[in-house]
Amino acid sequence: MKKEKIYISTVAEGAADCAKQYGLGLEIAEYCTAYNMDDFFPETDKIVQEYLRSSDRFVLHAPFNELYPSAIDPRAVELAHERLSQAVRLAGDYGVHRIVMHSGFIPQIYYKIWFEERSILFWKDFLKNQPEDVLICLENVWEDEAELLCRIVEAVDDPRFRLCLDTGHAACYSKVPLQQWVKTCAPHLAHFHVHNNAGDSDTHNDLNRGIIEMEDVLRLAGELCPEATFTLETLQSYPSVEWLAERGLME
Repeated sequence: MKKEKIYISTVAEGAADCAKQYGLGLEIAEYCTAYNMDDFFPETDKIVQEYLRSSDRFVLHAPFNELYPSAIDPRAVELAHERLSQAVRLAGDYGVHRIVMHSGFIPQIYYKIWFEERSILFWKDFLKNQPEDVLICLENVWEDEAELLCRIVEAVDDPRFRLCLDTGHAACYSKVPLQQWVKTCAPHLAHFHVHNNAGDSDTHNDLNRGIIEMEDVLRLAGELCPEATFTLETLQSYPSVEWLAERGLME
């Protein structure tokens, strides 16, 4: 993994300092909560402006709380469209073109066929009015299989719409081996969220703390997805960066 393809999420303690020290990018997580784009924007923007001085490349994580692109209620769909469009505009203001967005799948609420059909309609419509230089990376959360999001990306068929594979989510919510997720999603993957856990809770552990054979997964990802970028979405910065360096996984 080349340094220029590695980012640190700002959920991590010391993310900006670590990114500056090691020459890594930052994934801005402050707007995961939508109200930070509204009432709390002045305070949030001040924090983000500091990040912009710590690195030269960025990803923005769009809001996801209560936002469901495949919702049954049309007004909920409208809200998702509005908030995600707002995030794209804000990213553009910061000069950021790579944006992670959650899929919004909820088991026991959406039948997979509904979710797939409605998601395809939503994203095709959403992309009509988005900038040509944006890259939206659709992230798995509660999906228990890789094929579902792959089918959505294939049907939307837009170069601005790719996948983000979240390793921790796949380890928690799917029984499919993570290596198989990588192999299945590889043609559509533009970004990864990498973090570990014990398989029973989405704890965002350091890369070496959990059930994921992270070294094997990262080497496979580098082989099958050479153009993809990677965000360390752990709660601490330095332990995982140092772990990558010690194993020769960060060039």
